[in-house]
Amino acid sequence: MTSTSASAVLAPYGWDEAWAEMFAPYDSEGLLPGRVLRVDRGQCDVVTAVGVLRADTAFVTPHDPLRVVCTGDWVAVEPAGNPRYVRTYLPRRTAFVRSTSSKRSEGQILAANVDHAIVAVSLAVDLDLGRIERFLALAWESGAQPVVVLTKSDLVPDAVTLAHLVQDVETTAPGVPVLAVSAVDGDGLEVLAAVVSGGTSVLLGQSGAGKSTLANALLGEDVMDVQATRDVDGKGRHTTTTRNLLLLPTGGVLIDTPGLRGVGLWDAETGVGQVFSEIEELAERCRFHDCAHESEPGCAVLGAIDSGELPVRRLESYRKLLRENQRIVAKTDARLRAEIRKDWKRKGAEGRAAMEAKRGRWM
Repeated sequence: MTSTSASAVLAPYGWDEAWAEMFAPYDSEGLLPGRVLRVDRGQCDVVTAVGVLRADTAFVTPHDPLRVVCTGDWVAVEPAGNPRYVRTYLPRRTAFVRSTSSKRSEGQILAANVDHAIVAVSLAVDLDLGRIERFLALAWESGAQPVVVLTKSDLVPDAVTLAHLVQDVETTAPGVPVLAVSAVDGDGLEVLAAVVSGGTSVLLGQSGAGKSTLANALLGEDVMDVQATRDVDGKGRHTTTTRNLLLLPTGGVLIDTPGLRGVGLWDAETGVGQVFSEIEELAERCRFHDCAHESEPGCAVLGAIDSGELPVRRLESYRKLLRENQRIVAKTDARLRAEIRKDWKRKGAEGRAAMEAKRGRWM
């Protein structure tokens, strides 16, 4: 099959001239270009110009868990062989990465080459704004454009309450579109379909957020298994167990992911700064460039809290995520660990000096 024919077949999956140019050296070796639809226990399904092929990923399984083949990768796959191997993957444009619960603090790549990160949040339960901020930090860090989708809007009793919930999330997510959607009655689906019709979108969220139901609504058919919402707490049950790349009838592709119980940051300082952009903008007006926004004179951030412009919860969440990210990075960055220890020693010395000064005044 000619490269022109291959491009025509793969174009709906996101193949373009830039990918074709990058793949050229592998084309001359007789390898096939394809996009990974699903990865499961060292095997992956790859869509190619000659159909969907099953391939082994052992050839490109390095010690670094961030360099393994994942859903959304564009790969060079052998046209034949038993087993058939993925020989390599093309450099990723974007990558959604979180930290694992492992004590070794390893990163885990969830999806590659994503244009939109759709954060699904269920309205069947109370909003957890801190968790939304955490998802958004990872989304911004990935290089994708985040979109918050408030699912199960049909369970909200009235339009006024729904408008307030949307506004709360918009305040938490500056620069991020926030859509209220119901897969039951179709409200908001047309707008969301227009968003995901261009490029690749990954669907993220906790178990029970309604991701599979939302995916089925966008696909126009029941492709993903769905279980009923529990009457006790309004939560759905976890159904998706692997990350699947699905072609949308309106254009674009969707990667559905399993529910994420833990959403640990992974070297996401830039993403955190983007989520809390109003705090970072205020910080530029602080009197001291290294202001910690704790008790320093001339702190614009504390001034905004005093005036009511900035909620205390936002600053506390900002500090929490920065501390967490710093701890994760420090575990893999010896220089940063040394800087943190130095900072601890400095603060300890300052604290001891302050106590000595107090004792001197008391005596």
